[in-house]
Amino acid sequence: MAKEIRTDIGKLALSEEAIATIAGAAATECYGVVGMAGRKMTDGISELLGQENLAKGVDVTIDGDDLYITLYVVLGYGVKIPEVARMVADKVRYTVENLTGLKVKKITVNVEGLRLQEDVESW
Repeated sequence: MAKEIRTDIGKLALSEEAIATIAGAAATECYGVVGMAGRKMTDGISELLGQENLAKGVDVTIDGDDLYITLYVVLGYGVKIPEVARMVADKVRYTVENLTGLKVKKITVNVEGLRLQEDVESW
């Protein structure tokens, strides 16, 4: 379901997938976020998505003029999870509201896993 915005010069239809892509791109720009995770976990293992699949790690629900966004992220090992989650929510809210003009009512950040940094040497 797309959200239609009417202006003096015409009509704009924003799809949920377009909004999800904006939210996913904003989330991956945050410090501590390794990437987006697939929404479907199998056997407790979450799939790390590439840049071309950012929308698949985001659920967007449009209710009138309000947006509800749920993010599924993978964080780097050693970061403070509550601080990174708060930073992700703030960045996504700011970016989506500024680019779309829609009001974000609620953002939920689900941390699906932690990933060791690849430059960490084995002990």
